[in-house]
Amino acid sequence: MFANRQRRVSVDEDDLSAFFVHLRRVLRLPPESFSAVLVSDRRIRELNRRYRKRSAVTDVLSFPLRENGYLGEVVISAPTARRQARHYRHRVEEEVKLLLLHGVLHLLGYDHETDRGQMARREHTLRRRLGLE
Repeated sequence: MFANRQRRVSVDEDDLSAFFVHLRRVLRLPPESFSAVLVSDRRIRELNRRYRKRSAVTDVLSFPLRENGYLGEVVISAPTARRQARHYRHRVEEEVKLLLLHGVLHLLGYDHETDRGQMARREHTLRRRLGLE
């Protein structure tokens, strides 16, 4: 399930929902195996503070659960995605897709802070396969 829980940043929800399904299929994950939500900077800062003890806005957070086939939830800051999209000169939807891919890889157990580049390599391969490069 993909949900937009913020109102500040206009996004093409149909495009993002379609990508959500496509990503799930490319990764060969069953329906309902993870969820994603777009939130405000304020909300992601609250979550980052509560769960990571970092009082700062971030672009994406992953909350692994791995229970009964459910991997967890990816939370993306829409305003931060918009700022990053402007910086990299692409659409906000493209940035959200990149962040969603990154977040789902974390749900699958990848950790770029400790894995000697495995996550970066997998992410690069999937970006090409998903048409994100």
